[in-house]
Amino acid sequence: MRSREYGPDLTPPWKRQQPAPEVAAERDLVVEEAATGFCGAVVRCEKTAEGLTVTLEDRFGKHRVFPMVERGFLLEGRVVTLVRPTAAATPERGPGRTASGSVAVPGARARVARESRIYVEGRHDAELVERVWGDDLRIEGVVVEYLEGIDDLPAIVAAFRPGPGRRLGVLVDHLLPGTKEHRIASQVTGELVLVVGHPYIDVWQAVKPASVGIPGWPEVPYGEDWKEGICRRLGWPVDTPAAWKRILGSVRSYKDLDPALLGRVEELIDFVTVVS
Repeated sequence: MRSREYGPDLTPPWKRQQPAPEVAAERDLVVEEAATGFCGAVVRCEKTAEGLTVTLEDRFGKHRVFPMVERGFLLEGRVVTLVRPTAAATPERGPGRTASGSVAVPGARARVARESRIYVEGRHDAELVERVWGDDLRIEGVVVEYLEGIDDLPAIVAAFRPGPGRRLGVLVDHLLPGTKEHRIASQVTGELVLVVGHPYIDVWQAVKPASVGIPGWPEVPYGEDWKEGICRRLGWPVDTPAAWKRILGSVRSYKDLDPALLGRVEELIDFVTVVS
């Protein structure tokens, strides 16, 4: 017996699975294969005897091939169906790019370091900046140093002695109005010192969850060690160095970072490379 409302399919309309959005499997798109949890960047799409397949490369350089089936992948935690890019969507190979998206300069030698500097709060911040902007910084001759916190920033800036041709840019975690960080930053910001920041508790959060292969960054209650709390809630060993290695290893380019960090770092590079 057929239902006039449902037709041959007796599943009520509100219970039927909705089609997933189609996303072109363009090179470097980072997705997670739904069945296995394998997370990686698209390397290539191919037509085989079994159908269309996509090759993904994980953060360790391991390649795996998967069929491009409907609802087979997750993109930033959302179920999608990968489809083959059209010829128009696949641009001809142009100049090489650095991890920051800048045009690469093959064979370029590092410039002699400028007197101007960029300071970041900690080692993880410095390693992430190097990971994405390292090539650009060497060409521009900009050195990045880390402070291990900004409580002593006024004294550090005074010791640096900013002046013509000697600018200082500072990247601060959790720079929000009313915070301790904001009050300290306001004491030193001036014509030759630029302090910018991102809204995250820690620079870990600047890495897109999808790139790390997680649905999102968990909330950690105030008073609990934030990094250890993140590890516990993600089911990782409570090992901060190992966790950071895992997160940093998932970053291949600027595409793996949140725009809130990208804009601030670019702003600092522009500021310290101005000839004054």
